[in-house]
Amino acid sequence: MTTADYGRLPFVPSRTLRDHAVFETTDNRFRTAARLRQALWREAEGLPRGSYKDEKGRWRTIGSCLKRAAAQDGGNFMSPEIAALVRREVAYREDGALFDQQRLFTNLLSSHPLTFNLFGPLKKDLDAATRLHRKLFPDLVHEVTEILFEHSPGRRDPSLLGDYTAFDVLLRCRGPKRKRSFIAIEVKYAETMYEPPARLRPRYDQASATSNLFINPDDGRLRDNPLQQLWRQHMLAEMARQRGDYDQGAFVVIAPRLNPRVERAVHLYSAHLHATLDRTSFGFITLEDFVDSIKAAGLTHAADWVHRRYCDFSDVDALI
Repeated sequence: MTTADYGRLPFVPSRTLRDHAVFETTDNRFRTAARLRQALWREAEGLPRGSYKDEKGRWRTIGSCLKRAAAQDGGNFMSPEIAALVRREVAYREDGALFDQQRLFTNLLSSHPLTFNLFGPLKKDLDAATRLHRKLFPDLVHEVTEILFEHSPGRRDPSLLGDYTAFDVLLRCRGPKRKRSFIAIEVKYAETMYEPPARLRPRYDQASATSNLFINPDDGRLRDNPLQQLWRQHMLAEMARQRGDYDQGAFVVIAPRLNPRVERAVHLYSAHLHATLDRTSFGFITLEDFVDSIKAAGLTHAADWVHRRYCDFSDVDALI
């Protein structure tokens, strides 16, 4: 019996975790298995184990990190071409864009490198990106014209949110009837949706009301975990649309189907939204389904690589 048979990941024995240097007492069920998965992938690739600085300022070796030399060589990425794309994106990032380069290059568990491994091949092949997103979003996409990483339509812009909220990825598109469309995307992997929340600002309350996205724009649950990041990002997308940057768009979360905390947050957030057709829509796509769509768009190698690294837990099952 395996994860596929049960529809859920196993509780991994602590001895197994210690054997692979991934025993972390604060990890939840998904994060534990995902951290082990990344360590097993690193071992299979022959990449050296790295270290990180804990909350007490001490350096600890851990199996889900890469040693600096391997990280600098692009070991966290699908290919030398994608690693080169990442370096260019970091070098030419938008003013105010927050790239945590330590996490991006060394942390195997982070959703930052996953984002580039998912969308880097699509940025390099906009025809494939168009085929993929035209199928997923036929009302929004006739052609994908640009893919932007760590993008905001205006950091600290008072006409938007006046802060540093951004999207992992934004696709600029030409929609049906030549409408200006966008798809703003947040990628999650092992996150719990309980990351440190942003400082609440009066502008958030104004945007919550004027966005017309929410049944009760003053609901305190929108301003706290696990919903606060989705609330801010969705507002940012809609405020950019209302400002006239785009005619239509969607805000979408991509996350593994086996990470129940993200799925639960998405369902909770959806319950706060108006059912309306003239606002930025909200959606959720499982990582597994998105990878299948990448394959259907013709990027077979990229899809197989991402699936093997991030979605295939058969080697974790084999250790149970």
